[in-house]
Amino acid sequence: MEDTPLPAQPAVEATPRPRALLGWRLLSLFYDLWPAAALWMLASLLFNIGYTVLGHHAERENIPPGSLLSSLLFLACLLVTGLYATLSWRHGGQTLGMRPWRLRLLAADGGRPGWTALWLRYAVGLLSLLVGGLGFWWAWFDRDRRTWHDRASGTRLERMPKR
Repeated sequence: MEDTPLPAQPAVEATPRPRALLGWRLLSLFYDLWPAAALWMLASLLFNIGYTVLGHHAERENIPPGSLLSSLLFLACLLVTGLYATLSWRHGGQTLGMRPWRLRLLAADGGRPGWTALWLRYAVGLLSLLVGGLGFWWAWFDRDRRTWHDRASGTRLERMPKR
């Protein structure tokens, strides 16, 4: 009996989406600085109004640097930035800064990331920025071009094709 080769199956090539390279990520982050700054100004305004009105300060001075209230303001700014990022990623997979560069956040399996993964991504990304962006630069050496916050949260960024 002669071995006959099986007929060749038609190759179904899945065209992988391009990875989000570091340059696109940094441009996106720069764009996202502006809505974040607007949210910081709003939080600062609310804190200063509260400090002036509720604190009954006749001098109308600013919140003293290094005070407990200034530390709470800093934490509020981190929180509103996290809310902006995680809500944007959860509903649509993009922040405002990601849209012009056609970047979309996905879970590693291609689905929508959960809240825990999104907050972990935000926290590790923030830590990465605090150490000079080391977690972002890591993408140059990573085989999948993923950053620390991609790896830690089980997410990935992909660049969508032009429409």
